Amino acid sequence: MAEIVFYEKPGCGNNTKQKNLLAEAGHHVLAKNLLTETWTIEKLLAFLKPYPVTDWFNRAAPRVKSGEVNPEAVTAEEALQLILAEPLLLRRPLMQVGDDRRIGFDPEMVAQWIGLTPVETGTDLESCPRQHTHNPCAEP
Repeated sequence: MAEIVFYEKPGCGNNTKQKNLLAEAGHHVLAKNLLTETWTIEKLLAFLKPYPVTDWFNRAAPRVKSGEVNPEAVTAEEALQLILAEPLLLRRPLMQVGDDRRIGFDPEMVAQWIGLTPVETGTDLESCPRQHTHNPCAEP
């Protein structure tokens, strides 16, 4: 099974579910705090470059939800500067296995990539389940 470096927001319920699914599938998860990690443009791009800029953002982040940050209206350079200044804007989790890096947690993608115990079809493991109430997942 894989050893996964898993960048998360500690206390995020979905990140906890994601780590548990990975562990149940036999993977070793090394959790790191996404918010306190020392990020550089090069380190971020190692995760983000394969994805469209709009996919780099955490849609539950307060500044995204309020419209203050519009992922569809920023360039890659602007997005990197925003994310470096405020890592909470970054879509999570970030996962690394060897030299391969991914963002977000689509169970089908993870299953094809490294293997995953089957989960209920249609299960959303990225959106904060508390979006319509107080949203602790979006807070630092």
